[in-house]
Amino acid sequence: MRTNPIEKYRNIGIMAHIDAGKTTTTERILFYTGISHRLGEVHDGTATMDWMEQEQERGITITSAATTCFWRDHRINIIDTPGHVDFTIEVERSLRVLDGVIAVFCAVGGVEPQSETVWRQAVRYGVPRLAFVNKMDRIGADFDQVVTMMQEKLGAQPLVLQLPIGEEDNFAGVVDLIAEKAIYFDQSSLGAEYEVRAVPDNMINRVTEYRLKLVEALADLDDDFAIIYLDSEEISESQIREVVRRLTLASLATPVLCGSAFKNTGVQPLLDGIVDYLPSPLEAQETVAVDVASGVPTTVLVNDDTQPTALVFKILTDPHVGQLTFLRLYSGVVKSGMRLYNSSRKRYERVGRLLKMHANKREEVKEIFAGDIVAVVGLKESTTGDTLCLKESAVLLESLEIPEPVIGVAIEPLSQSDQERLQSSLERLAAEDPTFQIKNDEESGQTIISGMGELHLEIIVDRLAREFKVNANVGKPQVAYRETITTSIECQGDFIRQDGGHPRYAKVGLKLEPLSADQTFLFENQVDSEELPEEFVASVRLGVIESLLAGPLAGYPMIGVKVLVISADWHEADSDEIAFKLAAANALSNGVRVAAPTMLEPVMEVEVVAPCDFIGDIMSDINARRGRIQGLESRSAGMQAISAFVPLAEMFGYATEIRSRSQGRATYSMQFNSYGPVTQKIVNKRIEYSAL
Repeated sequence: MRTNPIEKYRNIGIMAHIDAGKTTTTERILFYTGISHRLGEVHDGTATMDWMEQEQERGITITSAATTCFWRDHRINIIDTPGHVDFTIEVERSLRVLDGVIAVFCAVGGVEPQSETVWRQAVRYGVPRLAFVNKMDRIGADFDQVVTMMQEKLGAQPLVLQLPIGEEDNFAGVVDLIAEKAIYFDQSSLGAEYEVRAVPDNMINRVTEYRLKLVEALADLDDDFAIIYLDSEEISESQIREVVRRLTLASLATPVLCGSAFKNTGVQPLLDGIVDYLPSPLEAQETVAVDVASGVPTTVLVNDDTQPTALVFKILTDPHVGQLTFLRLYSGVVKSGMRLYNSSRKRYERVGRLLKMHANKREEVKEIFAGDIVAVVGLKESTTGDTLCLKESAVLLESLEIPEPVIGVAIEPLSQSDQERLQSSLERLAAEDPTFQIKNDEESGQTIISGMGELHLEIIVDRLAREFKVNANVGKPQVAYRETITTSIECQGDFIRQDGGHPRYAKVGLKLEPLSADQTFLFENQVDSEELPEEFVASVRLGVIESLLAGPLAGYPMIGVKVLVISADWHEADSDEIAFKLAAANALSNGVRVAAPTMLEPVMEVEVVAPCDFIGDIMSDINARRGRIQGLESRSAGMQAISAFVPLAEMFGYATEIRSRSQGRATYSMQFNSYGPVTQKIVNKRIEYSAL
């Protein structure tokens, strides 16, 4: 039986750039809601949500962790996500199943590169956001600058609901602009107790100014509130909170709060903001699925009385219970032992144990309800992005966008016993992480593992040794190059077999056109069904796709190619799917060789933040790495930020280099931006390498 009404659920995530304070904020939330009885700290490896050994050693979040707490009679399911770009899939799949998000910004760094990435992910999934400007106690903290950066870099419509009382060492609390009250937090109780007082005299004018700005912004954005604003002399707190909630749920504006999680200041008002402004599952964006039988889109009704519909968003290997399958239940009720249908794979699954997770701790339950996020033991076939439902009314939910890996390394076992376990261990890790891929190179006999960055692969190898007891040698990083064409070409391909066995006949004419590198592949059939019967079109497409897996220069996958079917020939007796698949593959192979093929390399968006004294040297080094500097902007405390596009191949070992060039005072972050052309020298080098 449901113990919490669904309207009092909040499924939220915490997202930000690395080191903005996401995990510390989550730890304070757990402490103030009574879930944990001590304050866990990231820097000393005691954070509840960073439970992996690798997270505790490095002081970063690697895997998203789920937990549950209660505030003002509301059940808050929280997912704490990583900030490092190498683990962006963790943010992607968390946002796919969440109803609301807290975007944490560092008061010093403001909107940093990964902040932009996760913000765009939230926009793509239509997830309402609440902003928390953290680290107001740090030297260089500037609340107003962060709000300005939100407007300029994110295109956000911030609604400032709080002002900090002082900044840096003088940060003492926050002012609630809606209630026009100051809130001070008692540090002797670790911030658990707080006192509401009148606004300090030296802030009265500023508070009046900002409250007026808030009310005017609300009137501009909401017509109903504009009428109240024009007709009323006095606007109540409840009226303001109501319109802020309405605008937040519609993703038209973002409430902005502030504080310092590490200094135990401002977290309880943030919890109030979650309850007041973020949606319940009933208010979240409408969930649309496709009816498997008819192919018609249908709305998933969020209640307990409809058929169960769930999305698998994460797989995790637990040393104690085996494989855990995390899912979000959108509708219906699921009980232990229930038989569900995986409509993505057309397989039946039996639900074993149902577990509500608190980081790596588990609480077993007998049934779950619409809106719940849980882990399931016993699902054998399901993987990330799959839909679970009932067979008689099967639907398919929208899956996830999985980014392609940009870096690979060769891996080989140290001993025969390691050899036996290596492949199965890698497959289990690949089941957990869709951005981690394994490929066996048939020519060299090597196993190549690919991922999103050096740290990503470093963690994989570390987990192999610790969790799976497999020791392996790893080669130097290899960039995931791609190939493409630069001119349009028409080409022909056929498959004709008359001697021995079943005769086969197919001819296909294609036109190949270059696309921009961010467009992987487009396919279009331009001939009618008399020239190419409908049942063979899919075979032609499959032949094209398989042929694009290895380009003509060095065997790298091809992207940026548009394929048009412009002619075909067939025989009623001798033509079949296999013949057309092979004819299309031959046509494409013939065409790409003469379509001026070239190679592409992953280009990273890099931001370096350093003191002014080192900027010239760092910019020279970026230019030497074939980088293109995009801009330079001033940051607080005498720091400047360089933004640039740099090929990934030039960024290996950059962490050590940037430390030596700045006496350890510069920081950098990078994320994949796009594929870009390489020099002919690099093309020749890669062709030589592939021929070895």
